[in-house]
Amino acid sequence: MIQTYKRNPKLHEHYHTILIGSGMGCLSAAAILAKEGHRVLVLEQHYTAGGFTHVFKRKGYEWDVGIHYIGDMQRPKSAMKKLFDYVTDGKLKWADMGEVYDRIIIGDRSYDLVKGLENFKKQMIAYFPEEKEAILQYIDLIFAANRTAGKFYINKALPPFLSKLLYGWMTKPFFKYADQTTDEVLRKLTKNEELIKVLTGQYGDYGLPPKESSFFMHSTVVKHYFGGGSFPIGGSSQIVKTIDPVIEASGGTIMINAEVDQVIIENNKAIGVKMSDGKIISSTHVISGAGLVTTYEKLLPIEIVQKHALKSQLKKVNPSVSHACLYIGLEGNPEELGLPKTNLWLYPDGIDHDQCIKNYIEDIEQEFPVVYISFPAAKDPDWSNRYPGKSTIDIITLLPYEIFSDWENSKWMKRGEPYEKLKEGISQRLLEKLYEQLPQVKGKIMHYELSSPLSTKHFMNYSKGEIYGLDHSPSRFRQKFLVPRTPIKNFYLTGQDIVTAGVGGALFAGLLTASAMTGKNFMKKIVGS
Repeated sequence: MIQTYKRNPKLHEHYHTILIGSGMGCLSAAAILAKEGHRVLVLEQHYTAGGFTHVFKRKGYEWDVGIHYIGDMQRPKSAMKKLFDYVTDGKLKWADMGEVYDRIIIGDRSYDLVKGLENFKKQMIAYFPEEKEAILQYIDLIFAANRTAGKFYINKALPPFLSKLLYGWMTKPFFKYADQTTDEVLRKLTKNEELIKVLTGQYGDYGLPPKESSFFMHSTVVKHYFGGGSFPIGGSSQIVKTIDPVIEASGGTIMINAEVDQVIIENNKAIGVKMSDGKIISSTHVISGAGLVTTYEKLLPIEIVQKHALKSQLKKVNPSVSHACLYIGLEGNPEELGLPKTNLWLYPDGIDHDQCIKNYIEDIEQEFPVVYISFPAAKDPDWSNRYPGKSTIDIITLLPYEIFSDWENSKWMKRGEPYEKLKEGISQRLLEKLYEQLPQVKGKIMHYELSSPLSTKHFMNYSKGEIYGLDHSPSRFRQKFLVPRTPIKNFYLTGQDIVTAGVGGALFAGLLTASAMTGKNFMKKIVGS
């Protein structure tokens, strides 16, 4: 496959749409618009395209940065599968992770989250037989909350007058669930602390613990994986590789090393962008997938931000959690090392998720509140064709941005010895967690490196190194400005800030942005509903 995303492509004088950033939201919107005949230009500031779907290579290994598993890919009629198939022309293939997609480990007790709704029910009831009624009610609530999402999101893409007119009717059922925290909902069902901790054991997938997260966000993630987890065959770089030809077919381009300095606005209308080297590229529409904070603080002219009081919006939302990821390269293939496909979620015993985080933020020498271990080499059936005799593991934990503030203005890979010493201490603690679960990998590690929140800030341009954009509290879903349209004509937003966390949320954000921009119902066209 020819890769057309490049450093210095031949550019057209004018584009239908310029998209800032090459994350999932921009890629999704660009592919949908390209299929409508739009000539699109996707501008990525870094040396590789894909945002959180990109990979990086070092010392003869390859690591996926943001994709660890995706749900709903084994159901051909799921909205997620249909949309991925649409934007990739069906070229992106997925490998099933098997019967157990997540294992929740609390102290020395483990609980498997198993594929298939009936299997999930039976397994949970087997673990907590006295809580059968609570578990069944919980599952009913998960589905009930998800059923309210469609109208809420469609309202975001409607023309402003219609959106305002129908807002109450389209969103009232949604807020019944979104206004409650996950903890509030669960404590109405059960007093069993262990069950609550297990049922919320995937909170790392959206970044907020039960007492802070919206129950709607929780229910979205839980339902998403009821059909099991999947991983892109060939690694997550296949996402941009399979979308690229769709964009190219309409004369579009993905351009790397292309940093946008500012969106050009005349008479309150976006007409193109000015690049960091001063070059002007004109377009009919501009879409930013850089996140709300970066867009309003860095990409728009100050007089426009002031005119529309956009900074006041930023005071109503908070950044999501920042994190560290330890990327590990090992000698030996996944089978030899006995690496599972199942993700491991490790939690301290005897204390709830929220208290764990509170203790840790006050003193990061306390136990990690969550440690997530993923085995991408085991999940990808094509891995050993590309990297025979090698394997990789990713370990993720929460890490407060503030502890790295001393190095905020330093350069990537040149932050000095104290910074490296701090990272090494965290790395060793994470390795110990790995050895507790998989002692056989000790002595097999050939390379490891820790990415800090500053790494995320450098590569993703998020101001606090946040992984999920804006946090997913109940109040976040009440913000009416988190929509594709802005007060600036022909200037739109996309990405996880206008829908929800993760690749799936950003994928649908691209669809909503394309719908808002063109006035076409792509949900009906692509998904059929």
